[in-house]
Amino acid sequence: MDVNTKALKKNAFRVTKERGMTASRVRVPGGHMDAYLLGLVQGIAEKYGNGTVHITSRQGFEIPGIPYERMDEVNRELQPIIEGLSINQTASGSGYPASGTRNVTACVGNRVCPYGCYDTTALAQRIEKAIFPNDLHFKIALTGCPNDCAKVRMHDFGIMGMTEPQLDPNRCVNCGACIKFCRKKSVEALKEVNYRPQRNGEKCIGCGECVLNCPTRAWTRSKEKYYRLTLLGRTGKKNPRLGEDFIKWVDADSIVKIILNTYQYVAHYIDKDAPGGKEHIGYIVDRTGFEEFKKWALDGVTLPAKAEVYTPIYWNGVKY
Repeated sequence: MDVNTKALKKNAFRVTKERGMTASRVRVPGGHMDAYLLGLVQGIAEKYGNGTVHITSRQGFEIPGIPYERMDEVNRELQPIIEGLSINQTASGSGYPASGTRNVTACVGNRVCPYGCYDTTALAQRIEKAIFPNDLHFKIALTGCPNDCAKVRMHDFGIMGMTEPQLDPNRCVNCGACIKFCRKKSVEALKEVNYRPQRNGEKCIGCGECVLNCPTRAWTRSKEKYYRLTLLGRTGKKNPRLGEDFIKWVDADSIVKIILNTYQYVAHYIDKDAPGGKEHIGYIVDRTGFEEFKKWALDGVTLPAKAEVYTPIYWNGVKY
């Protein structure tokens, strides 16, 4: 069978090592889905594939063992899944429209985890709606708190939940629990002053350990949702590195705008002759300089008054 592999990849199918067979990539923004959709994935795997499903490192599904000639049928069977996950499409029944921008991943967030500072699934789905489909190779990950269970510093954009702890001195009994846990499990941003805990705002990373460990609920989370935005972590063969802090105490609206601005920046500067037509964002920033990237990224962005922008940013990592 004569197959256009470029079109196949843009339809979220994989070129596999087994001749005549492909694998369908099922996108799950935020890694969260209604349970009934699992049955639909199972049905496709058993009817068209080899009866197995791979859970990908980006929290999606891959259904292997699908013959090329059955891709159109699989796309039609994927439609209820795509609609159930509210995935943007170019045409109903055509399957997934692109495979460039990777699935937006997220930890379980505050729907389940007591450490989570925000609803990671909701923000992941919001970002998905704003950026997908797109052929550019972006990786975005969200984590609910500075524990970083989602390893967001290994992505182009890492979004880490923060809270600004609020102290009600009338509820505080000066037991010292918040100071103890901040010292042992976090960054020692609290100290005792006049028989009350005092928070060092510059040192605080917004983890919420003081809130979780206060027996009288003198510490509470801020109503405002804040985040730490990290930039341009990457793995791979050539020059892997961890993402660096870009903005601390940033809001969700600004994050979405910065990501969309970066798509425009990459589209403008990308090396179209790069192998496979792809050039990692980090290499583009290295080539144009960080200040040029920053100019594009912050265009039209109104940051919260307490936001702290790190500049310039330098990345370290393995050099080959």
